[in-house]
Amino acid sequence: MSTQIDLRLVTIENPDELNLILGQSHFIKTVEDLHEALVTAIPGIQFGLAFCEASGPCLIRRSGTNEELEALAVRNAEAIGAGHSFIVFLQDAFPINVMGAVKRVPEVCRIFCATANPVQVVVAETEAGRGILGVIDGSSPMGVENADDIACRKKFLRSIGYKR
Repeated sequence: MSTQIDLRLVTIENPDELNLILGQSHFIKTVEDLHEALVTAIPGIQFGLAFCEASGPCLIRRSGTNEELEALAVRNAEAIGAGHSFIVFLQDAFPINVMGAVKRVPEVCRIFCATANPVQVVVAETEAGRGILGVIDGSSPMGVENADDIACRKKFLRSIGYKR
């Protein structure tokens, strides 16, 4: 058995800066259960999801309520190509509103990120396949918030209804 490992950096295609959730799960049932969780969390939600099956036919399983978002999820799942990974693209919805439901899906093992920022996925490849090592989500910090920044943050959260 070879001990060779190749690292790849996969940039997530997200031309409309949509919110996305990238995670890992463990079973073909993931697709249907994630679909049900999302439509239950936000009736009328627009999303597309893709799941990379890691055994059997090793297909990219897909679902969604929006064909374009579903196709975007499939393209990104193909680029990542890591077994048991999934990606969800949300339109006019935020991860904070669905994360509880997504995390409660029994097949979900972990969430790598939930963001609208530019994302790069660090992928390791061996003769056995590919796996996600981690993600680069957005930019590095440019400083520490001061009193004005704190006031701005608090005002913003209250203006969008997330805090009182």
